[in-house]
Amino acid sequence: MVSGLINANPIIHKKKERRARTTPTFADDDVPEPIDQQEVFDHIRDIRDPEHPNSLEELRVITKDALEVDDQHSYVRVTFTPTLEYCAVPSLIGLCLRCVKLMRSLPSRYKVDIRVAPGSHVKEAEVNKKLNDKEMVAAALERPYLLEMVDECLAPSFG
Repeated sequence: MVSGLINANPIIHKKKERRARTTPTFADDDVPEPIDQQEVFDHIRDIRDPEHPNSLEELRVITKDALEVDDQHSYVRVTFTPTLEYCAVPSLIGLCLRCVKLMRSLPSRYKVDIRVAPGSHVKEAEVNKKLNDKEMVAAALERPYLLEMVDECLAPSFG
């Protein structure tokens, strides 16, 4: 985790109940059941904050209501809210959401759009541009120290 915390005492919220997972089922024509908002939320809710041992759900950086899922058009938009408007790690949070967790869990036909909630960060436009530029994302993930930080945020937590 990142040292020198900017937000040393964030508000921690209780996690919500999980939906019972079922194995993907296929119709007669081998088309998988649609992906919905809850399923996407279940994939990202346990990502740990880079600065705290808490999940993005516990810190309310992500909420189910801030997800837009359009299965018919293969589109997912995740809007996240950093804990502070001058948070030092929104790009890292976005990388965890976009490049690793969602790319590993959603079918490749999906376009994923990651955004900082409007007005929630001083560098909102810059962060949004970085997180939705494929070349910038690929370049970021080639940096070993950054990839190590992403892996740390994605590691299972017990507690």
